[in-house]
Amino acid sequence: MPHPMAKAAKPRSKFNRAKAAELFAALAADRPDPRTELDFVNPFTLVVAVALSAQATDVGVNKATKKLFAVADTPERMLALGEAGVAGYIKTIGLWRNKAKNVIALSKKIIDDFGGEVPRTRDELVTLPGVGRKTANVVLNEAFGEPTIAVDTHIFRVSNRTGLAPGKTPDHVEAGLERITPPDFKKGAHHWLILHGRYVCKARTPECWQCAISHLCAFKPKTRDPEAPAIPKRAPLNRR
Repeated sequence: MPHPMAKAAKPRSKFNRAKAAELFAALAADRPDPRTELDFVNPFTLVVAVALSAQATDVGVNKATKKLFAVADTPERMLALGEAGVAGYIKTIGLWRNKAKNVIALSKKIIDDFGGEVPRTRDELVTLPGVGRKTANVVLNEAFGEPTIAVDTHIFRVSNRTGLAPGKTPDHVEAGLERITPPDFKKGAHHWLILHGRYVCKARTPECWQCAISHLCAFKPKTRDPEAPAIPKRAPLNRR
């Protein structure tokens, strides 16, 4: 199913399919088993974890959900906790009040509208409170094995910086990635790009000296290892 923004956005990748395949093959070799760094035990807890991760780190979310999921790993148990009960577990996470409200509301909707089971389509997932397209794509990919790509700040940055799928909005970038990513790499593309952005292609200073795809990337100038010896300057030419 083509992305709804694909026709309008027409993102222009600086890669062809062969070069994109080379890029993803290099990322795959660098991280052979990519997966989300959020802890979860089933599709429901994944929905909750991803919803809680907005404007928060995966590490911070995992610390909070370790105790939460020990007592509430189903919509019914989460609903029984109530908003105040959920809030007590997630107060260390940003925007915890609104997130606690959404967790209870999405739990109730899953019970009322989907028989207690997390829906398996994007259109249904985005009807859950606190669940947008990005969250839905993560759940579809990680819980149900769908080849979806959820564009967060890391993927947005890597896609634009490398020239793989430039775009002014996450929707434009997602459409571009769907167009340029070879089918064999679509299942893992989301994870490879997000982990590369998180640990190598960092926002302030990309670590180009240890990048597996530096030779393919359009970003210039490449950064150097700050601990490497400085390159001596050339002596000026003696012009006469």
